Amino acid sequence: MAETIADTRRLISKPQNLNDAYGPPSNFLEIDVGNPQTVGVGRGRFTTYEIRVKTNLPIFKLKESTVRRRYSDFEWLRNELERESKVVVPPLPGKALLRQLPFRGDDGIFDDTFIEERKQALEQFINKVAGHPLAQNERCLHMFLQDEVIDKNYTPSKIRHT
Repeated sequence: MAETIADTRRLISKPQNLNDAYGPPSNFLEIDVGNPQTVGVGRGRFTTYEIRVKTNLPIFKLKESTVRRRYSDFEWLRNELERESKVVVPPLPGKALLRQLPFRGDDGIFDDTFIEERKQALEQFINKVAGHPLAQNERCLHMFLQDEVIDKNYTPSKIRHT
């Protein structure tokens, strides 16, 4: 019986103080990739994804933002981070070259199932990257997440806490 009492005592946590209960939430960075839209026709056709960011991290200038990006923008970000930072950048979901072959029985890279799978993989990718403290200092990540248009002629630099 004594053993049971000791086991329950370990479960008793310290009481939450008023600061914990009502103070500002701890730092967070939430990034959702969603609302895919396919635009254009023929060889100019591509899919864009909405990137929604919510954060209270001081390094980001906007606490909430929404931008649209296409797969090639994710490739650009990955290449910039590999070139400019010490971050080991996770791989992107593949290019899906086989899905781009003619005479397929489905819509290839514009098939709803494929778009949904790619959307989820891109969301995992961007959350891993943006969650890395060193990547958060890179100007390219901030442009990708929060600028309406990516200035691909930008000068790579570190973001300083304001």
